[in-house]
Amino acid sequence: QVQLVESGGGLVQAGGSLRLSCAASGPIFRINVMGWYRQAPGKEREMVATITSADTTNYADSAKGRFTISRDNGYNTVTLQMNSLKPEDTSAYFCLCNADIKTIWVRRGLVYWGNGTLVTVSS
Repeated sequence: QVQLVESGGGLVQAGGSLRLSCAASGPIFRINVMGWYRQAPGKEREMVATITSADTTNYADSAKGRFTISRDNGYNTVTLQMNSLKPEDTSAYFCLCNADIKTIWVRRGLVYWGNGTLVTVSS
């Protein structure tokens, strides 16, 4: 199966920046979409940003103008650069990968989640 390893979370003051990275490994035939979601305590998981294999990006309104998502197809990694962080960005951030994987045949469109990395923004 596909494994996702996230890094880059931590504690930062409001107005600061953090960079999250996620690397996917395993029997990957093709990655369709990678992205980042977040979930604060007591709240539902919400999309932050996604990027397709064609480099089409999608951002939550709260992330537009502050966050930038990018991917390195050669290394199956996705990065989220977060600037001008606010206390309301405090959350656990989860990497998402939608991929076609190689088994006896190619299984398409499987979704995998990372274990999450914590981002805390102090005021």
